[in-house]
Amino acid sequence: MSDDIAFEQISYSGQVVVVTGAASGIGRAAAELIATRGAKVICVDLNQSGADETVASILKVGGKAESAVLDISDQKKISDLVSSINNKDKRIDALINCAGYPGPTGKFVEDINWDDFQKVIAVNLFGAIWLTQAVLPIMKRQKYGRIVQVASIAGKEGNPKMAPYNTAKSGLIGFVKGVAKEIATDGITINALAPAVIATPINVNTAKETLDYMISKIPAGRLGEPSEVAEIIAFMGSKACSFTTGFTFDISGGRATY
Repeated sequence: MSDDIAFEQISYSGQVVVVTGAASGIGRAAAELIATRGAKVICVDLNQSGADETVASILKVGGKAESAVLDISDQKKISDLVSSINNKDKRIDALINCAGYPGPTGKFVEDINWDDFQKVIAVNLFGAIWLTQAVLPIMKRQKYGRIVQVASIAGKEGNPKMAPYNTAKSGLIGFVKGVAKEIATDGITINALAPAVIATPINVNTAKETLDYMISKIPAGRLGEPSEVAEIIAFMGSKACSFTTGFTFDISGGRATY
């Protein structure tokens, strides 16, 4: 393969990429990296100021980006935003869904309030489903698309005292597997990513007992960095990811090898 062809496979030139959870952590790192590879990135987050900061950092180095506010647990708002982006830009080439919410940690399952349980499911699973439903008709018309759903090692192995999060991320992995088989001939791939614990703001309120447990399970003996996760995401969302679909990529410092 020539250098030009190889570059074309990882380039996002001329593409419109939607990144949720773009205000911080994995989402911000992914948005900034994908922008350097030529995409116009729509930085989506519930945190308006954080999304604006990500956009500013992209514009500062000559990239293309816009921000949008979204409550990912609201189906109508998802539909409206995706329609708005499509009406303006006439395309959506990739969806990178990094939005997440850990919910209660350090609690036995029987002690978790049901409203709290449902909120975690709504953000981490329902939102991912609704986003996928919204972008698929656009991608099918284009005969091209890449969907990346950031799941978690919790969805593969489960973490104690994190029942809502385990449930949501496990469901997301199963969702990705099935949808991939539906759209395999449409020029669209959909894959999940299962990070172990990463050094991001999402873990600020995680119970110390739970955080210590998760780190102890990582053979590499450290937290992952958002920049490391972003590199895998950038591949998953690119043209290069053309024959892998329905798969859950691992980035866990050796915790999961399956």
